[in-house]
Amino acid sequence: MADPPSFRRHPHPFSIDLIRWLPSSASSDRLLAAAVHDPAASSSHLHLLALPDPSSPLASLPLPSRATALRCSPSVLAAATESGSLHLLPSSSFDGAESAVSVPGGAGFHVGPVRGLDCVGGAGGEEWVTAGEDGRVHVVGGSGDGRVVARRLWDGKGMAGYEAARWASPAEFATGGAGCGVQWWDRRKGDAVVAQCKGIWGRGIVTGMVHSIDIHPSRKHICVVGGSSGTIFAWDLRWPQQPIPLSSLGINGPTQSVCESEVWEVLFDNYTQSSDIISSSSTRILPVMMCSEDGILAVVEQDERPLELLAEPCAINSFDIDPQNPSDVVCALEWESIGVLTRGRDTMTEE
Repeated sequence: MADPPSFRRHPHPFSIDLIRWLPSSASSDRLLAAAVHDPAASSSHLHLLALPDPSSPLASLPLPSRATALRCSPSVLAAATESGSLHLLPSSSFDGAESAVSVPGGAGFHVGPVRGLDCVGGAGGEEWVTAGEDGRVHVVGGSGDGRVVARRLWDGKGMAGYEAARWASPAEFATGGAGCGVQWWDRRKGDAVVAQCKGIWGRGIVTGMVHSIDIHPSRKHICVVGGSSGTIFAWDLRWPQQPIPLSSLGINGPTQSVCESEVWEVLFDNYTQSSDIISSSSTRILPVMMCSEDGILAVVEQDERPLELLAEPCAINSFDIDPQNPSDVVCALEWESIGVLTRGRDTMTEE
């Protein structure tokens, strides 16, 4: 039996678009990064926030336009924007805007919002993949002389826009968006798309929008995807033509979507224990957490009833699971507040 979860709302003076946990150097040093927007002043910033009270920023970095993607590596915080720019800031010097490195938007990079952003580490250092509504895909990394270089892998010329990107390994990543479903790229094969999934969508819809992708670090052949119409599905590269729906009870029970709106983010949830003992070779999909436009934060699992954690009267724009304390979840509520959810421990295992 588990203790009931606790939830705290922290009002914030601006709209919270995106939020992430930052790696902590000490257990008492728990920090958040939030992308905020002030519509009255038409200004956007990255804020460094601290628990237990994230209402006031410890530091702030101005952005040229509203943030559309936010990711954190062990050493760098990265934000992409509506105007197509990318901003890389060392986590250790968040309060120094002069330490930020930027790739400006425009003809040489992205024209319009960058929605997909993720980082991978390799022998040559960290690399970032960016994917935009303009249909362009880039890999951004260091050039060896201190500069940051963006290399274009693909230009869809606006025929299909990207909304999500996620690395599986230093050689492979997945992208998704509108009109392209989910694509799997392999840099060992000429930076090319080597597999594609058109998706599986609820209520008989055969096309839709992919908003978010996650890939489990121990199962790099499996993507979980969140998209339009409350759709969540898994795509296993071993069976690329058979996507697995997760947002309903399955064929042996009545259809039950966890939400009816856009699924903004999905993440594998390493806190929730699966109903089955799972081996590394199992085909069963691990539990997934999601947030939605209609204010739902929930855990979904294959052929199980969804576990609803929050039902808010506003959109939950973004969430993140603390990698060091996976019982803790932070979420960005559209109505100018930050939510912190702490899930209860299993009291049956305590002495």
